[in-house]
Amino acid sequence: MAMTIADVEKVQRLFPDYRIELRDGVITIMSPSDAVSGIVGVRLSTRLNLWVEQRALGYVFDAGTGFCPPNTDLTAPDVSFVSRERLGRAPRTYAQVVPNLVAEIKSSTDRLKVLEEKLLAYLAIGAEVGLLLDPDKRTVSVYRPGRLLEVLSGTDSLRFADVLSGWEVPVSELWPPVFD
Repeated sequence: MAMTIADVEKVQRLFPDYRIELRDGVITIMSPSDAVSGIVGVRLSTRLNLWVEQRALGYVFDAGTGFCPPNTDLTAPDVSFVSRERLGRAPRTYAQVVPNLVAEIKSSTDRLKVLEEKLLAYLAIGAEVGLLLDPDKRTVSVYRPGRLLEVLSGTDSLRFADVLSGWEVPVSELWPPVFD
């Protein structure tokens, strides 16, 4: 039996401290992120949001935001951007839209294959860019429809002019500092 968003909401009441997603009628319960993944998410979303907000380009969302795209899934990317053309006003419900950009950050317990599948699913329904940030390898894999996978690291800069013209950040700025 395929699960629905109503089922997700019932399960969420039972497990309020967990993120829950619905993909292809299957509920997935996700534990909270580890500390490094949380820092990486904030560093990426802060840099994105400063650019987006100053230019009134749309919205940057955190991992707690639910999206209900036309395929009736309920997803919650770690970081996402939705242009003002796709979402003029943020609703007080799950956003009924596909984000332009989605980012998944590999936690210590995540499997890369599952994260890659999530990103490819976003692209298949209309996302323009998918990012997979791997803090262990210090790489950012950039997925785009119809294009080869691009893996950035070290002194490379992350940019996607087709989605956020002019925005860029050195990959090295996404990883947590060490205060030893």
